[in-house]
Amino acid sequence: MAATAGVAMIGAAAIGGMSRRFAVVDESMLPAFEPDDWLIAQRLRATPARGDVVVFTHPSYPDRYIIKRVLGLPGEQVTTSDGEIHVDGEILADPWSDGRTCGESDDAVPEGTVWVVGDNRCGSSVDSRVLGPIPLDDVGWRVVARYWPPSRATRI
Repeated sequence: MAATAGVAMIGAAAIGGMSRRFAVVDESMLPAFEPDDWLIAQRLRATPARGDVVVFTHPSYPDRYIIKRVLGLPGEQVTTSDGEIHVDGEILADPWSDGRTCGESDDAVPEGTVWVVGDNRCGSSVDSRVLGPIPLDDVGWRVVARYWPPSRATRI
């Protein structure tokens, strides 16, 4: 009975345009999300928090969506070097990563933007290390649950 109520609530929210489902199609968010995972995301209404997983439109392909984790917030300086991420000069406590961070970058995160990266730091190529900070206007959704496969269903 409780499962039925949960599905009904998700369906009602989706109909109202407050939620949307997204499929994971690559390995850039391992270990948190695997290819063929299906996620529920809620419409973003405020600046996301560090650690939130968000969905945004690809800057060059507006019909494609990208799923990444927010690590840099407006007004911060984010640097990747020597396999680590630094925020405002301090090494970021990063429980989401699957290992070292590949690549070098140094970005100021202006107001109205966030800095995002895949959890699979060396297997994520389309994130802020390449794209720079992402405008909040392009970040439409925050992931709140994985519903498929059922064996991995969980709130995020």
